[in-house]
Amino acid sequence: MGKYKVFLRKSAADELGRIPKKDLVRLIERLRSFANEPRPQGCEKLSALDRYRIRQGDYRVVYAIDDREKTVDIVKIGHRGDVYKR
Repeated sequence: MGKYKVFLRKSAADELGRIPKKDLVRLIERLRSFANEPRPQGCEKLSALDRYRIRQGDYRVVYAIDDREKTVDIVKIGHRGDVYKR
């Protein structure tokens, strides 16, 4: 499939700073894996938007994929109860 470039929006980076360290390590590993497989097992396409969602423990990552440009744009990271609220 090829390598994808993974971009983290500033808002998503800020949200990473609020995640406890014990969960942060596994979450960062998961984000890095998007470079090789942007649609891993367990990802779901969000119906209203052209975005995907993946679960990592109690946290959710919402991201967009551009196959032509080979990029993954991480839009939002948050606790499962808060990530979908605006």
